[in-house]
Amino acid sequence: MTITTPEGFVANGIASGIKASGAPDLAILASATGMAVPTAAVFTTNLAAAPPVTVSRRHLAVTGGRQVAVVVSSGNANAATGEQGRRDAEAMCALSAEGIGCRPEEVLVCSTGLIGYPLPMDVIVGGIPELVAGRGAGAEHAAAAATGILTTDGGRKEALVAGPGFAVAGMAKGAGMLAPNMATMLAFLTTDAAVEPGPLADLLALAVGGSFNAMSVDGCTSTNDTVVLMASGRAGPADPAALAAAVTEVCADLAGQMAADAEGASKVAHVRVTGAASDADASRAARKVAESLLVKCSFNGEDPYWGRVVSELGSSGSAFEMDRVQVTYGGVTVCRAGVAVAHDAGAVRSHLAGRSIDLHCDLGIGDGSGAIMTVDLGHGYIDENRGTS
Repeated sequence: MTITTPEGFVANGIASGIKASGAPDLAILASATGMAVPTAAVFTTNLAAAPPVTVSRRHLAVTGGRQVAVVVSSGNANAATGEQGRRDAEAMCALSAEGIGCRPEEVLVCSTGLIGYPLPMDVIVGGIPELVAGRGAGAEHAAAAATGILTTDGGRKEALVAGPGFAVAGMAKGAGMLAPNMATMLAFLTTDAAVEPGPLADLLALAVGGSFNAMSVDGCTSTNDTVVLMASGRAGPADPAALAAAVTEVCADLAGQMAADAEGASKVAHVRVTGAASDADASRAARKVAESLLVKCSFNGEDPYWGRVVSELGSSGSAFEMDRVQVTYGGVTVCRAGVAVAHDAGAVRSHLAGRSIDLHCDLGIGDGSGAIMTVDLGHGYIDENRGTS
């Protein structure tokens, strides 16, 4: 289960010295031939987008969606670093391209870590040649790459789906500052299916919409969020629907791993809203509940305080009528028609004591539905984020 399982890709990761701990902090993913392959990407919607995002957007536009590699640094986001940050991002692409033997515009660049600090380019310049020279298709190379992209993560995040005649693999990082659209996250996917850049971009956007964009840990959208999908074509054409389903499954798997690894979290909650006036209303209401600090505290305390849930639904901006709403924890209804109802309190307590929480809110108005994955708010989140991290 590695990023190089689909045929046609190589990877690597090393410790260059960006991180004071000495942990791996550079990674690369590239086509095995050194030739450009169809590539799609989705980037953060944050208007304070970091230089690596703006550089990668431009490179994709220049090449028409065909790239050779993506180089990644972790431990420093190269965000809020001005013109120097842009030059540094371009330099990372140029150094990688020199080692591979391609054009700088055929390399994407991603960074993750602390915001507002210039990249330590001395160690990066020294590390990239080693990084590029050591790339390979082995499991050890893929594991090194998946480790090299991490920051506060608890471990590697990887996924693999075998489709009919093709494969899709992914690796990702993300454990905090996670919110649509997308999250403080980087994700890289590969497939050996043959697909052109345009359709590849369409299916990636669809997959991201139902996975990374349907997750929120803390309501904070990062400056560096990027998802990249590269297609080697080694397996030949694939059924479009099957390929889209496989890419979506990999994205959803990685998103779930991010939520499970969220800073300070002890529970993953799936907030579902049905009976809304529209799907948009349902999604808006679900997000309001999922990002409520009060609701998150209730999750952490294993307290079925549905009054907080109803309050958030009513203030979400979605169509709402108090005497129609129903709230259910783990299949047990605690509120119906806007008021408390008799229920099995023990069953609710047992459900909330588990690792996974299902919160279902029915607005009783229409046919709209939506869902978002979130986590509880634990002491560890504050401990991790009360200072620069």
